Amino acid sequence: MPAMAQRTQTARNGDHIVAVVNTESVTAVEVEQRILRARAEAQRANLKMPTDDSLRQQALDSLIEERVLLTYARESGNRIDDVELDRAVANVASQNQLTTPQLRERLKSEGVDYTQFRNNLRDQMLLERVREREVTSRIRIADVDIDRIVEQQRADAAGDLEVNLAQILITVPEGANEVVVAQRRALADKALVRVQKGEDFSAVARELSEDGNRAAGGEIGRRALRRLPDLFVEATRGLAVGQVTAQAVRSPAGFHVLKVLDRDANSGFKVTQTRARHILLRVSERAPAQAVSARLEQVRRQIDRGERKFEDVAKELSEDGSAAAGGDLGWASPGQFVPEFEEALNRLAPGAMSPPVTSRFGVHLIQVVERRDTTIDPKDVREQARNMLREQKFEQAYMDWAKDLRLRAYVEMRDAPQ
Repeated sequence: MPAMAQRTQTARNGDHIVAVVNTESVTAVEVEQRILRARAEAQRANLKMPTDDSLRQQALDSLIEERVLLTYARESGNRIDDVELDRAVANVASQNQLTTPQLRERLKSEGVDYTQFRNNLRDQMLLERVREREVTSRIRIADVDIDRIVEQQRADAAGDLEVNLAQILITVPEGANEVVVAQRRALADKALVRVQKGEDFSAVARELSEDGNRAAGGEIGRRALRRLPDLFVEATRGLAVGQVTAQAVRSPAGFHVLKVLDRDANSGFKVTQTRARHILLRVSERAPAQAVSARLEQVRRQIDRGERKFEDVAKELSEDGSAAAGGDLGWASPGQFVPEFEEALNRLAPGAMSPPVTSRFGVHLIQVVERRDTTIDPKDVREQARNMLREQKFEQAYMDWAKDLRLRAYVEMRDAPQ
């Protein structure tokens, strides 16, 4: 059950307040429960446990931090409406294989007040909402960092562009002396002059070129820039379709006269966008990530068997703002989602569903609806780069925010009663 619900239960033998945080308290029972949960999780993951004293201190620190953040969230002015809360309660019940009335009875049998349980769940949802708002507002992205990302993307995109070149190659024998090199250069220059004076490039290539594409008028064929020699890419970078290099280009093979026959337009960034939908279930102490994942795996099998439709389940269960639209997230470009979500998304073919995917928002079931290649405006490219950098900085910004609130909070540690 949520840790905060423990404060409503009848005091047990040996229970006492170990810390007061602003207006909230942390009890010894809560610390023990947090320790037990940490041990169970470590055992499932086959991890080595810290010493008892270290584990107890970690449990106490995490509970104090939760109280600090919670009191701040309650004072933030944000609200969780009853419809959203009802959906979350229903999901907790479902993840425990119960109906909502059965969940109420289970809580009652455990000595937990149902109203307080709802309030605790509301607090958890509120805390997530405030965390996103506050942490995101603290992150500062420098233009120079955006420029770096955009330039890298531009270089990657350029490597995917295709160009069709033709060449006239005048070979130079390996180890040739300066006289032979000069003779071969002169022959290449004469070929270039003939083309510049208006002779058909392909005719000159058939007559003079010494490469395997001679019969095709020197046409190399359409290739991605990354598959061409860097020398060719640099020499033709500023040329329009139909233009020829101003001078012959020297390579280890000889001298090349190059002509651009065709190339991709480069008016913007070409990206593959994905239209996806998802079902999001939040994680709580009564609905831990493992149980939520198991619940979504069950849902995934039902959808696979055709027993339920993805969009209907999303409308019924999803705890995301996209629920009303059947979980539809619209068209998204790379870098728009948190890394865990995007990595899973990129592995899916259209129509396929992911296994349950955990992120800081909860656990997702993701389905790709369709994909498309499109060109996006440079302004949108910069915004995507900003979002990508923001996600990279989120974790550190969260830790800084929590530390700042902890330093400003009133925390009083209490000894156990004698």
